[in-house]
Amino acid sequence: MAIENWVGKELDSLTAFRRDLHQNPELLYDTVRTAATVAEALRAAGVDEVTEGVGRTGVVGVIRGQSNASGRSIGLRADMDALPIEEATGKPWASLVPGKMHACGHDGHTTMLLGAARHLAQSRAFDGTVIVIFQPAEEGGAGAKAMIDDGLFKRWPCDEVYGMHNRPNMPVGEFTIASGPIMGSVDEIQIRIEGRGGHAARPDQTIDPLPVTAAVIQAVQTVTSRTIDPLDSAVISLCTIEAGNAFNVIPQEVRMGGTVRTLREEVRTHVEEQLNRLVTNVAAGFGATGHLDYVRHYPVTVNHERETELAARAAQEVAGTERVALDMPPVLGGEDFSFMLNEVPGAMINIGNGPSAGLHHPAYDFNDEVIGWGCSYWTTLVRQRLPAG
Repeated sequence: MAIENWVGKELDSLTAFRRDLHQNPELLYDTVRTAATVAEALRAAGVDEVTEGVGRTGVVGVIRGQSNASGRSIGLRADMDALPIEEATGKPWASLVPGKMHACGHDGHTTMLLGAARHLAQSRAFDGTVIVIFQPAEEGGAGAKAMIDDGLFKRWPCDEVYGMHNRPNMPVGEFTIASGPIMGSVDEIQIRIEGRGGHAARPDQTIDPLPVTAAVIQAVQTVTSRTIDPLDSAVISLCTIEAGNAFNVIPQEVRMGGTVRTLREEVRTHVEEQLNRLVTNVAAGFGATGHLDYVRHYPVTVNHERETELAARAAQEVAGTERVALDMPPVLGGEDFSFMLNEVPGAMINIGNGPSAGLHHPAYDFNDEVIGWGCSYWTTLVRQRLPAG
């Protein structure tokens, strides 16, 4: 119940690989260097097939086991993109690209899956096929959907698909997982209140959109507090507001932007309907016009029950039963692995990153001590799900 022996021989090179990715972060679909580096490493490891450009800049590798009597295949996914944040870690391997950094650990996720792919390609000690999926644009670009739309699961069918994410301030060598909804939907809202602008000294000749906006902001807060079951989770956050540019002019319109997060698709639909009703009717009560643009980005991330149990079993073999929590509370942050889970049964597990700054923070860094644990999890999962005869 520990890191597998083969990992020790690979740790130095994997750490160097991770730090190289960290120094050269790329955003969204612009992961050209990252994808090329991953593809080159997969070919060097002897992976049977390596395909680049899936979903624009995604990479897919195919590793065939020593036999294929089962005819089964499983997908393992890692994300590759960074964030538009100025790094403040002061580490020797800090980002060399101003305004960009790996602040969510995708460099570590990519490295752990690459390490597992190396070992699987060398050992072939499984029956079936492993599909390793390196995905761009998780951070708001829906790269998982792009890969699916580009035929990911049609070109490389998977019976199951699994993901893994690091969790800051959870001890290294520990895992946590739960079945059902584990991460929220991610939606964007843009609200426009249109009144009638004019001179600030003659407000009676205008329809001032600012008091309308204040009323809408207050009304929006009642959607979660007064129209949703208290046992359901939903967040509506208005985060931006734009109105006017002169101290003596009542503006023609006000624009607001924000986000909605829920843990059930039914609640998601309810929130959209309620917001439409409130924005339209509150504005109308003032003689103004309210417009809502509601954009659905990522669906709720839902772990499948059976695959959650299977993922937990692999983690327990690696870390020990007492170091795998099966009651991970859901969070309202989003994850586009949700698109894959809507297509194929699977589960996402969290792995401890040890004491660290939080995700998306300028002082965050992936902990290289985690690499061995993550590699061992992936290969153990493959061995259990595709046992050799």
